[in-house]
Amino acid sequence: MSHPFTVSLVCWHDGEPLLKSIREAVFIREQGVPAELEWDGLDESCRHALALSHQGDAIGCGRMLANGHIGRIAVLPQWRKKKVGTAIMEALLEYARAHDYKQVGVDAQTYALPFYHSFDFVERGKVFMDAGLPHIKMDLRL
Repeated sequence: MSHPFTVSLVCWHDGEPLLKSIREAVFIREQGVPAELEWDGLDESCRHALALSHQGDAIGCGRMLANGHIGRIAVLPQWRKKKVGTAIMEALLEYARAHDYKQVGVDAQTYALPFYHSFDFVERGKVFMDAGLPHIKMDLRL
């Protein structure tokens, strides 16, 4: 079954305006993450996954740091429950495997644990607060 969207891997330089629009909508406006925490200065060194509707609208994103840490997975509300997040994670995991990463990790918001469990991520440690939201560290061996 084909999806009504595509996911591409991009560098920050090429995708910045679209990536920013999604993260501002989801993390800053919807979840209340302070802008100074969201814009951590790491984006230029990351590989980004960008989901676009067939109309060309930015609908979701995620990133992977050079150390294999995956984060900033965000999907606009009207596109949730349509496999956009799954496709973003699959693209980042495919990238990690193609570049011989042995393991990747996430700091998962606790409400999203079932999503990460679906990829076989395993929790490590205790719940902690980040930007006022409960998270837990999770790892996946590749």
